[in-house]
Amino acid sequence: MTIETLSTVRSHGGTQGVYKHASTTTGTDMTFAVFVPDHDGGAKLPVLWYLSGLTCTHANVMEKGEYRAACAEHGVIFIAPDTSPRGEDVPDDPDAAYDFGLGAGFYVDATAEPWAKHYRMRSYVEDELPSLVLRNFASADLTRQGITGHSMGGHGALTIGLRNQDRFRSVSAFSPIVAPSQCPWGEKALGGYLGGDREDWHAYDACALLDQGLRVPDLLVDQGEADNFLAEQLKTGLLVEACERNGQKADIRMQPGYDHSYFFISTFMAEHVAWHAERLKA
Repeated sequence: MTIETLSTVRSHGGTQGVYKHASTTTGTDMTFAVFVPDHDGGAKLPVLWYLSGLTCTHANVMEKGEYRAACAEHGVIFIAPDTSPRGEDVPDDPDAAYDFGLGAGFYVDATAEPWAKHYRMRSYVEDELPSLVLRNFASADLTRQGITGHSMGGHGALTIGLRNQDRFRSVSAFSPIVAPSQCPWGEKALGGYLGGDREDWHAYDACALLDQGLRVPDLLVDQGEADNFLAEQLKTGLLVEACERNGQKADIRMQPGYDHSYFFISTFMAEHVAWHAERLKA
């Protein structure tokens, strides 16, 4: 499981790298970003995963997320994978829409054709990439993991965290799609990747997983009140209700005046890193 280093650069007392490898899960080359703070030789650092949203790659948060100073301060490794498989043989939305296909993997393992061969982002994030990190980044302590993400990636963080509650000590999200079974983005993606049986969608719906009895140790969510996707796509209120209904500990914060952009994410990123660090170092 070898990786190719595409670039490294010094930043905030650490090293920001971009790497590529041949994925057996997606059957494509995959690119991901890793920030490793400076540390004493032999030290082990906790890991925070960040899952990006629609149309994004690893580069969006790396260039605009403003996480490195906080990660260096708290001694946290930050890992950002891509949002979908890519390549000449990878199918895309037939209408080239932004919300399905390339850049829109929705962190599912597709079962419908022609998506099933390559669109396996759930297994990639849950299994293959952690194994790759374990073998190639000696300072990464995978006994101490947190996960966060934005929008589609917030959906990924919530659902992956809930399904792997023994692995992730902390889960947070920015502007997450909380109930994809009940919004246009999610209905298109889950219907396309998984087929029309809505029972199959529940494994990828945070509210449904909470109703099934799954829990995370703690949850932090920030949502901008001026987000133009809030009412139709994100539906944060459904998550509030699901957490209250099921006794899930959660701090769900509505932020006045903030939209869906990285201006919003970067404003609260340091708080999220510190929140994760407190729980990962406990």
